[in-house]
Amino acid sequence: MFVRTLASLSLAGILAVTMQNALAAEDTPHAIPGGSFASVDQAKALFHKGVLFVDARVAAEYADKHIKGAISVPFKEEFSKESKTGPGDKVDLSKLPADKNKEMVFYCNGSPCWKGYKAADHAIKAGYKKVVWFRDGMPAWESKNLPSE
Repeated sequence: MFVRTLASLSLAGILAVTMQNALAAEDTPHAIPGGSFASVDQAKALFHKGVLFVDARVAAEYADKHIKGAISVPFKEEFSKESKTGPGDKVDLSKLPADKNKEMVFYCNGSPCWKGYKAADHAIKAGYKKVVWFRDGMPAWESKNLPSE
C-alpha cells in the first residue's frame, strides 16, 4: 500500500510540473509596437514582392528548412516562450541590411515562439522603419506549401 501511495504521489508531482511548464508558454500578441503584423496570406504577398525574410530561429532549424531566400539571424533568448527579456538576449543586427528603410519580415516557429517577435522588436529599436512580424511563421508557411528550402 505504501509503495502504491508513493507511486501515486510521484506521478501527481510529475504531472503538476509538466502542467506548470506547459502553462508557462506565453502566446505571442497579434501586434508589434512600431512595426506591422502579417498573416500568412500577407506574408505570401510580401514574399512575392521580393521583401527580405529574416529567420530568427536557431541555426540548426534554419539549416533544416526555412522560407526560400530568408537570411538567418538567430535570436538567442534568455527567457524562452515568454515575453520577458533579459541581459542574456542576443541578436546580431549587423546581419541585417544597412538600409534602415528596407522592408523585412521576421519569423520563427509561430506562437508561442517569441524569437521572431523579439528580433523584430530589436530591429525596430535599432531604427529599422519597415519591420513586419509574421507571427505564425514557419508552421503556417509550410501548411500552405509555400516556397522553402
